[in-house]
Amino acid sequence: MQTNFTEEQLKDPGIQRANEILRSCVHCGFCTATCPTYQVLGDELDSPRGRIYLIKDMLENDRPADEKTVKHVDRCLSCLACMTTCPSGVHYMHLVDHARAHIEKTYKRPFSDRALRWLLARILPYPGRFRLALLGAKIGRPFKRLMPDARLRAMLEMAPKTIPPVSRNDDPQVFPAQGERKMRVALMTGCAQKALNTDINDATIRLLRRHGCEVVIARGIGCCGALVHHMGKEDESHSAAANNIRAWMAEVEGEGLDAIVINTSGCGTTVKDYGHMFRNDPMAAEAAKVSDLAMDVSELLVKLDLPEAKMNKRVAYQAACSLQHGQKIKTHPKDLLKKAGFEVVEPADSHLCCGSAGTYNLMQPEISQKLKARKVKTLEAKAPEIIAAGNIGCMMQIGSGTDVPIVHTVELLDWATGGPKPRALS
Repeated sequence: MQTNFTEEQLKDPGIQRANEILRSCVHCGFCTATCPTYQVLGDELDSPRGRIYLIKDMLENDRPADEKTVKHVDRCLSCLACMTTCPSGVHYMHLVDHARAHIEKTYKRPFSDRALRWLLARILPYPGRFRLALLGAKIGRPFKRLMPDARLRAMLEMAPKTIPPVSRNDDPQVFPAQGERKMRVALMTGCAQKALNTDINDATIRLLRRHGCEVVIARGIGCCGALVHHMGKEDESHSAAANNIRAWMAEVEGEGLDAIVINTSGCGTTVKDYGHMFRNDPMAAEAAKVSDLAMDVSELLVKLDLPEAKMNKRVAYQAACSLQHGQKIKTHPKDLLKKAGFEVVEPADSHLCCGSAGTYNLMQPEISQKLKARKVKTLEAKAPEIIAAGNIGCMMQIGSGTDVPIVHTVELLDWATGGPKPRALS
């Protein structure tokens, strides 16, 4: 794609990166075949190719975002399926992230939009506040039909039937390995996950310890920054990321770390991108180090060589977009489940998003519901006894649309190697 940025514009590192990405696009349209919003809406501007044209025009002309551009960029899930299918290697993630930051700085949204985005940014990354919000949503759910805005109704529907008690395993501490120590790893405990489902971190800690890992919950770790990053709130996302980088580097420079383990794939995609986010920052070296150490829990478990088992349960594996497209991890979770003796099946169109996508299901509920219904239908068509996923967002989204129990992959692997049966299966 030909671009026409001026030399002055290209002095901006963000524009320079956007220019590189735009020039790599050859207009082929392969991305439209795997874009969930294009599949649902059938609008070229709701495909990656269409959004690329809108973003190019906005950035090249150095103009504030207009309503049309904002509408179509907001509808993007950031599922990154387009990056998997693109034959030219267009790094759409960095381009749309830059566009969102530009929109945030130059476009004045309607008051209701600004209020909702402010509220989500002040609640979701903070487990204590989120717990209170979930309790309020649970109480308010019977009155959801009175809500004038579909987004407010979606917020009420998000609340789980039960809110788990706080797990003290999420507090800063060190869990010694059981038996010979093979590795020393830090576990990222997440933010929303600590309020929605404490079983995931508990199972991860048990599983890692049982297989020779000393597990560190570093002091000062908070949200990875993804939630506000995808809203274009660059300063807030970088502040959250910098906080985590400092906390993990304190461990690296202390007793050392062999890996930073992440069991929420949406967080993992962002942490692995810290090196890019801070490439022009004084913290560049530290950020790159953290990104290099970051691993999805399935990547580490493959290295630990878990024992074989015979669980004899039919499991439908839900491939989170942030894992299969964002991190390019496609086989590890399935291989681990098969080794544990589970019969693993996959739904049709497994590359398509379930519609969760961070805060997307709250800000674009109509599109999200359509994607959820399709995902649930394809999963249930496989007649599974259990659905497994590696991301809390997918688990909450799909779990609200099916009676088939859904659990995190690590919960099944923990169960298969001596841990308790997941509570969701009881």
